Amino acid sequence: MTLTDEATPATQVVSAEQRYATELAFLAAHDDGPRPPGWLLTPRAVVTFICGSGEETLSLPARDGLPARDGLPAKLKVAPKFVGERALVERCVVTLAGERGLLLVGEPGTAKSMLSELLAAAVCGTSALTVQGTAGTTEDAFRYGWNYALLLAQGPSKGALVDSPVLTAMRSGRVARVEEITRCLPEVQDALVSILSDRRVSVPELAGTDDAQVAAVPGFTVIATANLRDRGVSEMSAALKRRFNFETVDPISDAAAETSLVRRQATAVVQRAGAGFAVDDAVLEALVTVFRDLRTGRSGEGWDVERPGTVMSTAEAVQVAASLGVAAAYLPGGDVLDLVPGHLLGVVRKDDPADHGRLLGYWDGPVRRRAEDGSAMWRRLWDLRENLR
Repeated sequence: MTLTDEATPATQVVSAEQRYATELAFLAAHDDGPRPPGWLLTPRAVVTFICGSGEETLSLPARDGLPARDGLPAKLKVAPKFVGERALVERCVVTLAGERGLLLVGEPGTAKSMLSELLAAAVCGTSALTVQGTAGTTEDAFRYGWNYALLLAQGPSKGALVDSPVLTAMRSGRVARVEEITRCLPEVQDALVSILSDRRVSVPELAGTDDAQVAAVPGFTVIATANLRDRGVSEMSAALKRRFNFETVDPISDAAAETSLVRRQATAVVQRAGAGFAVDDAVLEALVTVFRDLRTGRSGEGWDVERPGTVMSTAEAVQVAASLGVAAAYLPGGDVLDLVPGHLLGVVRKDDPADHGRLLGYWDGPVRRRAEDGSAMWRRLWDLRENLR
């Protein structure tokens, strides 16, 4: 693996351990403090990797005047990758260092999966040991399956056993990730109870052999995510809840930070589409303002707003901003602001048809009042109200 973050990716989505390979290798060399068993970085370096080094430029420790090691830069400023409280990240790292299960909960689109990926990449070097929870997920996804050709030819044997991502993590002392755990049926979820308590998996088909049990090696743990909107879909048992530390990932509280994040991520999407991002900052600020007002049910000026049933998440704002950027690049000819109402309508119509009326109510409230206050941007948006019908 080359230590570069600038190479043109061969895939649409690059894993965190590949995208930030230079930073991970640099931090491993920079901080040689104590590490929990199986960890690639120190807990302090994991926090720095996710939250950034701020204004500080980190330097590799001197090695008797030798040049930078293994092609790494001698100095590096680590950029933040997660917009949220540092204390939250620190609690997550402490949980993982104690080999306890970590459950990230929150509204959809609050970067729970991204935080899970970043933590796994920094702790054990891979975020790929992942189970995607769905109504069709079976216990095999948490335990093991069989290569049926070998099973029929040889009978139950270690060679015929197919490890799940969780079992692979247990054998290698790594982090297993479970996305959308509450989408799994309760009896499937509960396969994790014994794994997180006993730290071993029994294989009854191999009883009487040395392979009848697989014990977790030091470093193994599980990070799971769950959406608050999914509560009641497949409620977790009390036994399973006790084996996780719960951490809530809240929406971004600072408007400027959210706008910066939307700009950065939308720019990356448009660049992958082969174009440059050319959406005006004022349009992005207005877009993020609409999302924040509808998400919280209150405008920045203190006006009440009827919240739609759809989650107006930062992730949705990124997708709208990216769509505006692609349209500006490949379908030029008009004001990109004219496209905003149509894209917003596409977002709010996802769950409840009545949300259409709530969006119109927002236009008749804060948008109109801002237009009357003399803002040219909001006056233009008010003029576009007919686009919402």
